[in-house]
Amino acid sequence: MHCPFCGEADTKVIDSRLVAEGDQVRRRRECLSCRERFTTFESAELVMPRVVKQDGTRQPFDEEKLRSGLMKALEKRPVSIEAIDAALNRIRFRLRATGEREVKSMQLGEEVMTELRQLDKVAYVRFASVYRSFQDINEFKEEIERLSVSSGEDPVDVAKVLADNHSTKGKA
Repeated sequence: MHCPFCGEADTKVIDSRLVAEGDQVRRRRECLSCRERFTTFESAELVMPRVVKQDGTRQPFDEEKLRSGLMKALEKRPVSIEAIDAALNRIRFRLRATGEREVKSMQLGEEVMTELRQLDKVAYVRFASVYRSFQDINEFKEEIERLSVSSGEDPVDVAKVLADNHSTKGKA
């Protein structure tokens, strides 16, 4: 590792520690020439599978696009950034764990829906309505009833969920 201060090629590691729940190594280094100290982070470079769209085109996995979709669904919902980051990490982990070089966009969408179902039910219904192209209010109602049954809760008041969703759109 080159010293960022003087450009010298020889540096020594003074200390190493695991960070980011063991996903990274933090190293304190010292330049053997100028004696300046600096920190580096090391993590495994893992290749994400390519995404195969419904029309057959292939695109590189785009984490920002994934984050944007989650953020839109979770807009004005009481979900922390940490919870969103954890959900993104779980999605990435499951995609890599398939061992496949390509993954269908439908599978990626289902992974997102799995995470949203756990994070926030209103955000889940928002995402599902776009992802599954709901055509009318009955499709919303059916999805909300399926969500209630699968989570073992009392039937959700459909009007309330839809009203909550609608009332958050106009507020800043």
